[in-house]
Amino acid sequence: MSPAEQPHRNLQAPAAQASLGAGVIVTDAEGRVLLGLHPTGVWELPGGKVDPGESIETAAARELAEETTLEADPEDVDVVAILLDAPHDASLTRLTAVAVVRAHRGSPAVAEPDKIDRWEWFAPDALPAPLFVPSAQALTSWRPELALTTGPFRRYAVRRDT
Repeated sequence: MSPAEQPHRNLQAPAAQASLGAGVIVTDAEGRVLLGLHPTGVWELPGGKVDPGESIETAAARELAEETTLEADPEDVDVVAILLDAPHDASLTRLTAVAVVRAHRGSPAVAEPDKIDRWEWFAPDALPAPLFVPSAQALTSWRPELALTTGPFRRYAVRRDT
């Protein structure tokens, strides 16, 4: 039977049970991490959801530009882990791709003032509190020695093709 003659299993997508986002870790020349202050007083990494049909690397570069005005090429983004978290809404599983940006252009600026009051660079050993839980989880996944309070989550390492 040719591929065109084979019956299709499911043409419809299943009902959504998970949300995939990218937590973007970007550092400056001094190794400091970029964090934004949310109007609620919580610090967070740039990032956001991965749109349908979009790669995680493309989503990370897009979210970085949309939120901070920093520009990065998707080829300069490494996905180092996928995190599985149990958020407060048990009907939806939160998956966060930890995306580390190797190179970027520009200076951070607030592009979405309703979401972020300001962007600041912090040394990894002097991160502010409180941190948004998914951001703390992403940072802990990137640098386990940070020992941040993160709540329970599972980390799945991503292996790069060689």
